[in-house]
Amino acid sequence: MEIHVQYIHRCLSLAARARGHTGINPMVGAVLVREGKIIAEAAHEQFGGLHAEALLFKKCIHNIKQEDGLYTNLEPCCHQGKKTRPCTEAIIKSGIKRVIIGMVDPNPEVAGKGIAELRKNGIEVIGPIERAHSEWLNRGFVSLMTKGRPWITLKKAQTRGGAIACDDGSKMKITSEEQNRWSHQFLRAKHDAILVGVGTVVTDDPKLTSRIENGKLKIENYQPLRIVLDPDLRIPLSAKIVSGEMGKGTMVVTKDSEESDPSTPLRAGDPKDSNEKMRLLRDRGVRIIQLPVDASGAFDLPALFRLLTTPTGDFYGVTSILVEGGRKTWEAFRKAKAVDCEVTLLGKE
Repeated sequence: MEIHVQYIHRCLSLAARARGHTGINPMVGAVLVREGKIIAEAAHEQFGGLHAEALLFKKCIHNIKQEDGLYTNLEPCCHQGKKTRPCTEAIIKSGIKRVIIGMVDPNPEVAGKGIAELRKNGIEVIGPIERAHSEWLNRGFVSLMTKGRPWITLKKAQTRGGAIACDDGSKMKITSEEQNRWSHQFLRAKHDAILVGVGTVVTDDPKLTSRIENGKLKIENYQPLRIVLDPDLRIPLSAKIVSGEMGKGTMVVTKDSEESDPSTPLRAGDPKDSNEKMRLLRDRGVRIIQLPVDASGAFDLPALFRLLTTPTGDFYGVTSILVEGGRKTWEAFRKAKAVDCEVTLLGKE
């Protein structure tokens, strides 16, 4: 099995390049190996595009031989998609007689059926190989298929005494530059979206972007979607995440207009009418989502998850969310039992 590991790792590396572009679809890479050498490779590049296996066959300049080995980090699909044909069909047609997979597809429409279809047609299927690595890369997709919601990581920074802000509520510098680099590279850059409550925007005015170099490669072709939970539409029009080009990558979740509280204080420079404010935000490219709230003023998180995992127009959905704060937002996710991983960065003091 060891001989297969390096090629599955190559599939994972190819797949990861499409993070942020495949929407609710999994990230998948494929390589074709002949006599110990990769002769063709491809990845599922974007939502609605060709799947990795089909694109590999399209790009391959060699005549495929039966003894070639096809590697892919996810079991080939066997069902007709809205925009793509079954990958098993393309594999069977290619004449290949050996397929090595990283993991079984958790999608109930596949879930072992792709493997069975290949074997029924005389193709040897080996694997799963590096299952844990394969499942971790696509943990968002796995969560969507098994839990019906995105993978949720809750992240916070606090002093060793437990403080997360100054006594007056203003921003406190807690983390070191090294911690910030790690957070950007291994948290922000590994999630489809970053979510905060509006209080964090009002207090800190963050950019919520991934800005750290990953070795020699700058993470600049992909930025996570920025999501702000803002029931009363308090987000300042001057906030960085809704200004200039930043607005196009931001989503503001607010409550239905008829539920708006007329006593909510206006911010300086804001229009007097919330509908006008929504129009101004939309003109900047900001996505405005309206959802009902409960008696406590909290959003229905399952309803939010359904919205975030339903492609509409040029929004292809997200499968992983990094929740960065603040305290009320963390507690809302904990209360809903919608936290898969918690990360706490401790300051020196």
